[in-house]
Amino acid sequence: MNSKQSMSERRIDSKDLLNPTLVALRKLGGSGTNKEIHDQVVEILGLTDAQMQTPMHVGKSNRTEFAFRLGWARTWLKRFGLVENTRTGVWSLTKAGMNTLRVDTKRVAHAVKAIEEEVETTKIKLANASVSNSDAPSPQLNDANDDGQWRDELYHALTTMKPDAFEHLFQRILRESGFTQVEVTGRSGDGGIDGIGVVRIGGFLSFRVLFQCKRWKGSIGPSTVRDFRGAMQGRTDKGLIVTTGRFTREAVREATRDGAPEIDLIDGEQLMDTLKQLSLGVKTEKVVSERVTVNPDFFANI
Repeated sequence: MNSKQSMSERRIDSKDLLNPTLVALRKLGGSGTNKEIHDQVVEILGLTDAQMQTPMHVGKSNRTEFAFRLGWARTWLKRFGLVENTRTGVWSLTKAGMNTLRVDTKRVAHAVKAIEEEVETTKIKLANASVSNSDAPSPQLNDANDDGQWRDELYHALTTMKPDAFEHLFQRILRESGFTQVEVTGRSGDGGIDGIGVVRIGGFLSFRVLFQCKRWKGSIGPSTVRDFRGAMQGRTDKGLIVTTGRFTREAVREATRDGAPEIDLIDGEQLMDTLKQLSLGVKTEKVVSERVTVNPDFFANI
């Protein structure tokens, strides 16, 4: 690889994203969601749309190669003890991470590989154990990036739903999230408006929200956002567009353009996270594991 190539001109590896992830978390005040970290790293590296939008598996998943690599970068930093995460998808710097401005990427990769090999060796030993010990728990790394399989399965389920079923699924999501009077309209010639709901804040203030559902496998551009905003005029100042795919950078800019009603965008990753949090079609089970180590000093000093 030509060392003079800029980051925006070459393929990005997970190791390339370790230090930018640390920088992103510091810029975010020490913690951030997957999306916040994603957007910060994109800005830090000045990535092109092509690098951001390249899919991992065309037609089978909405995950991009960049998001996949970034997920492993977070995981490696977690195994290295510099970041930690919660079930809600919030990542934060540990005390060691707060005191680490930069890491040696080769050292991190070597350390993570050693951990993986140790866990794999333990798994093999347990697998070869007697049948009487077959219930012994296997060591788990509990990586945030290990959720790729369920995401791909969920993506397939979502993208093979009928359009009206997808609209009713989002209706259910809004109701579970506190919206009332949620109605799926689905009328043709209505500017792409698929439904409406009412959200109440603090028990006093309420406002109407129009929503549009896009069961797409590709990316949504700014024209979709502009058309939806046009359909909203005179009806409400708040809108939502949800998709199983992704939004281009131009679409995100258009959604938050100054002087225009802001439109919230929910992409496929956020949609799947929400379904998981609400336990709608997704079941989450805790896996308990243990790691046993021996302290030789204990026996030596008896």
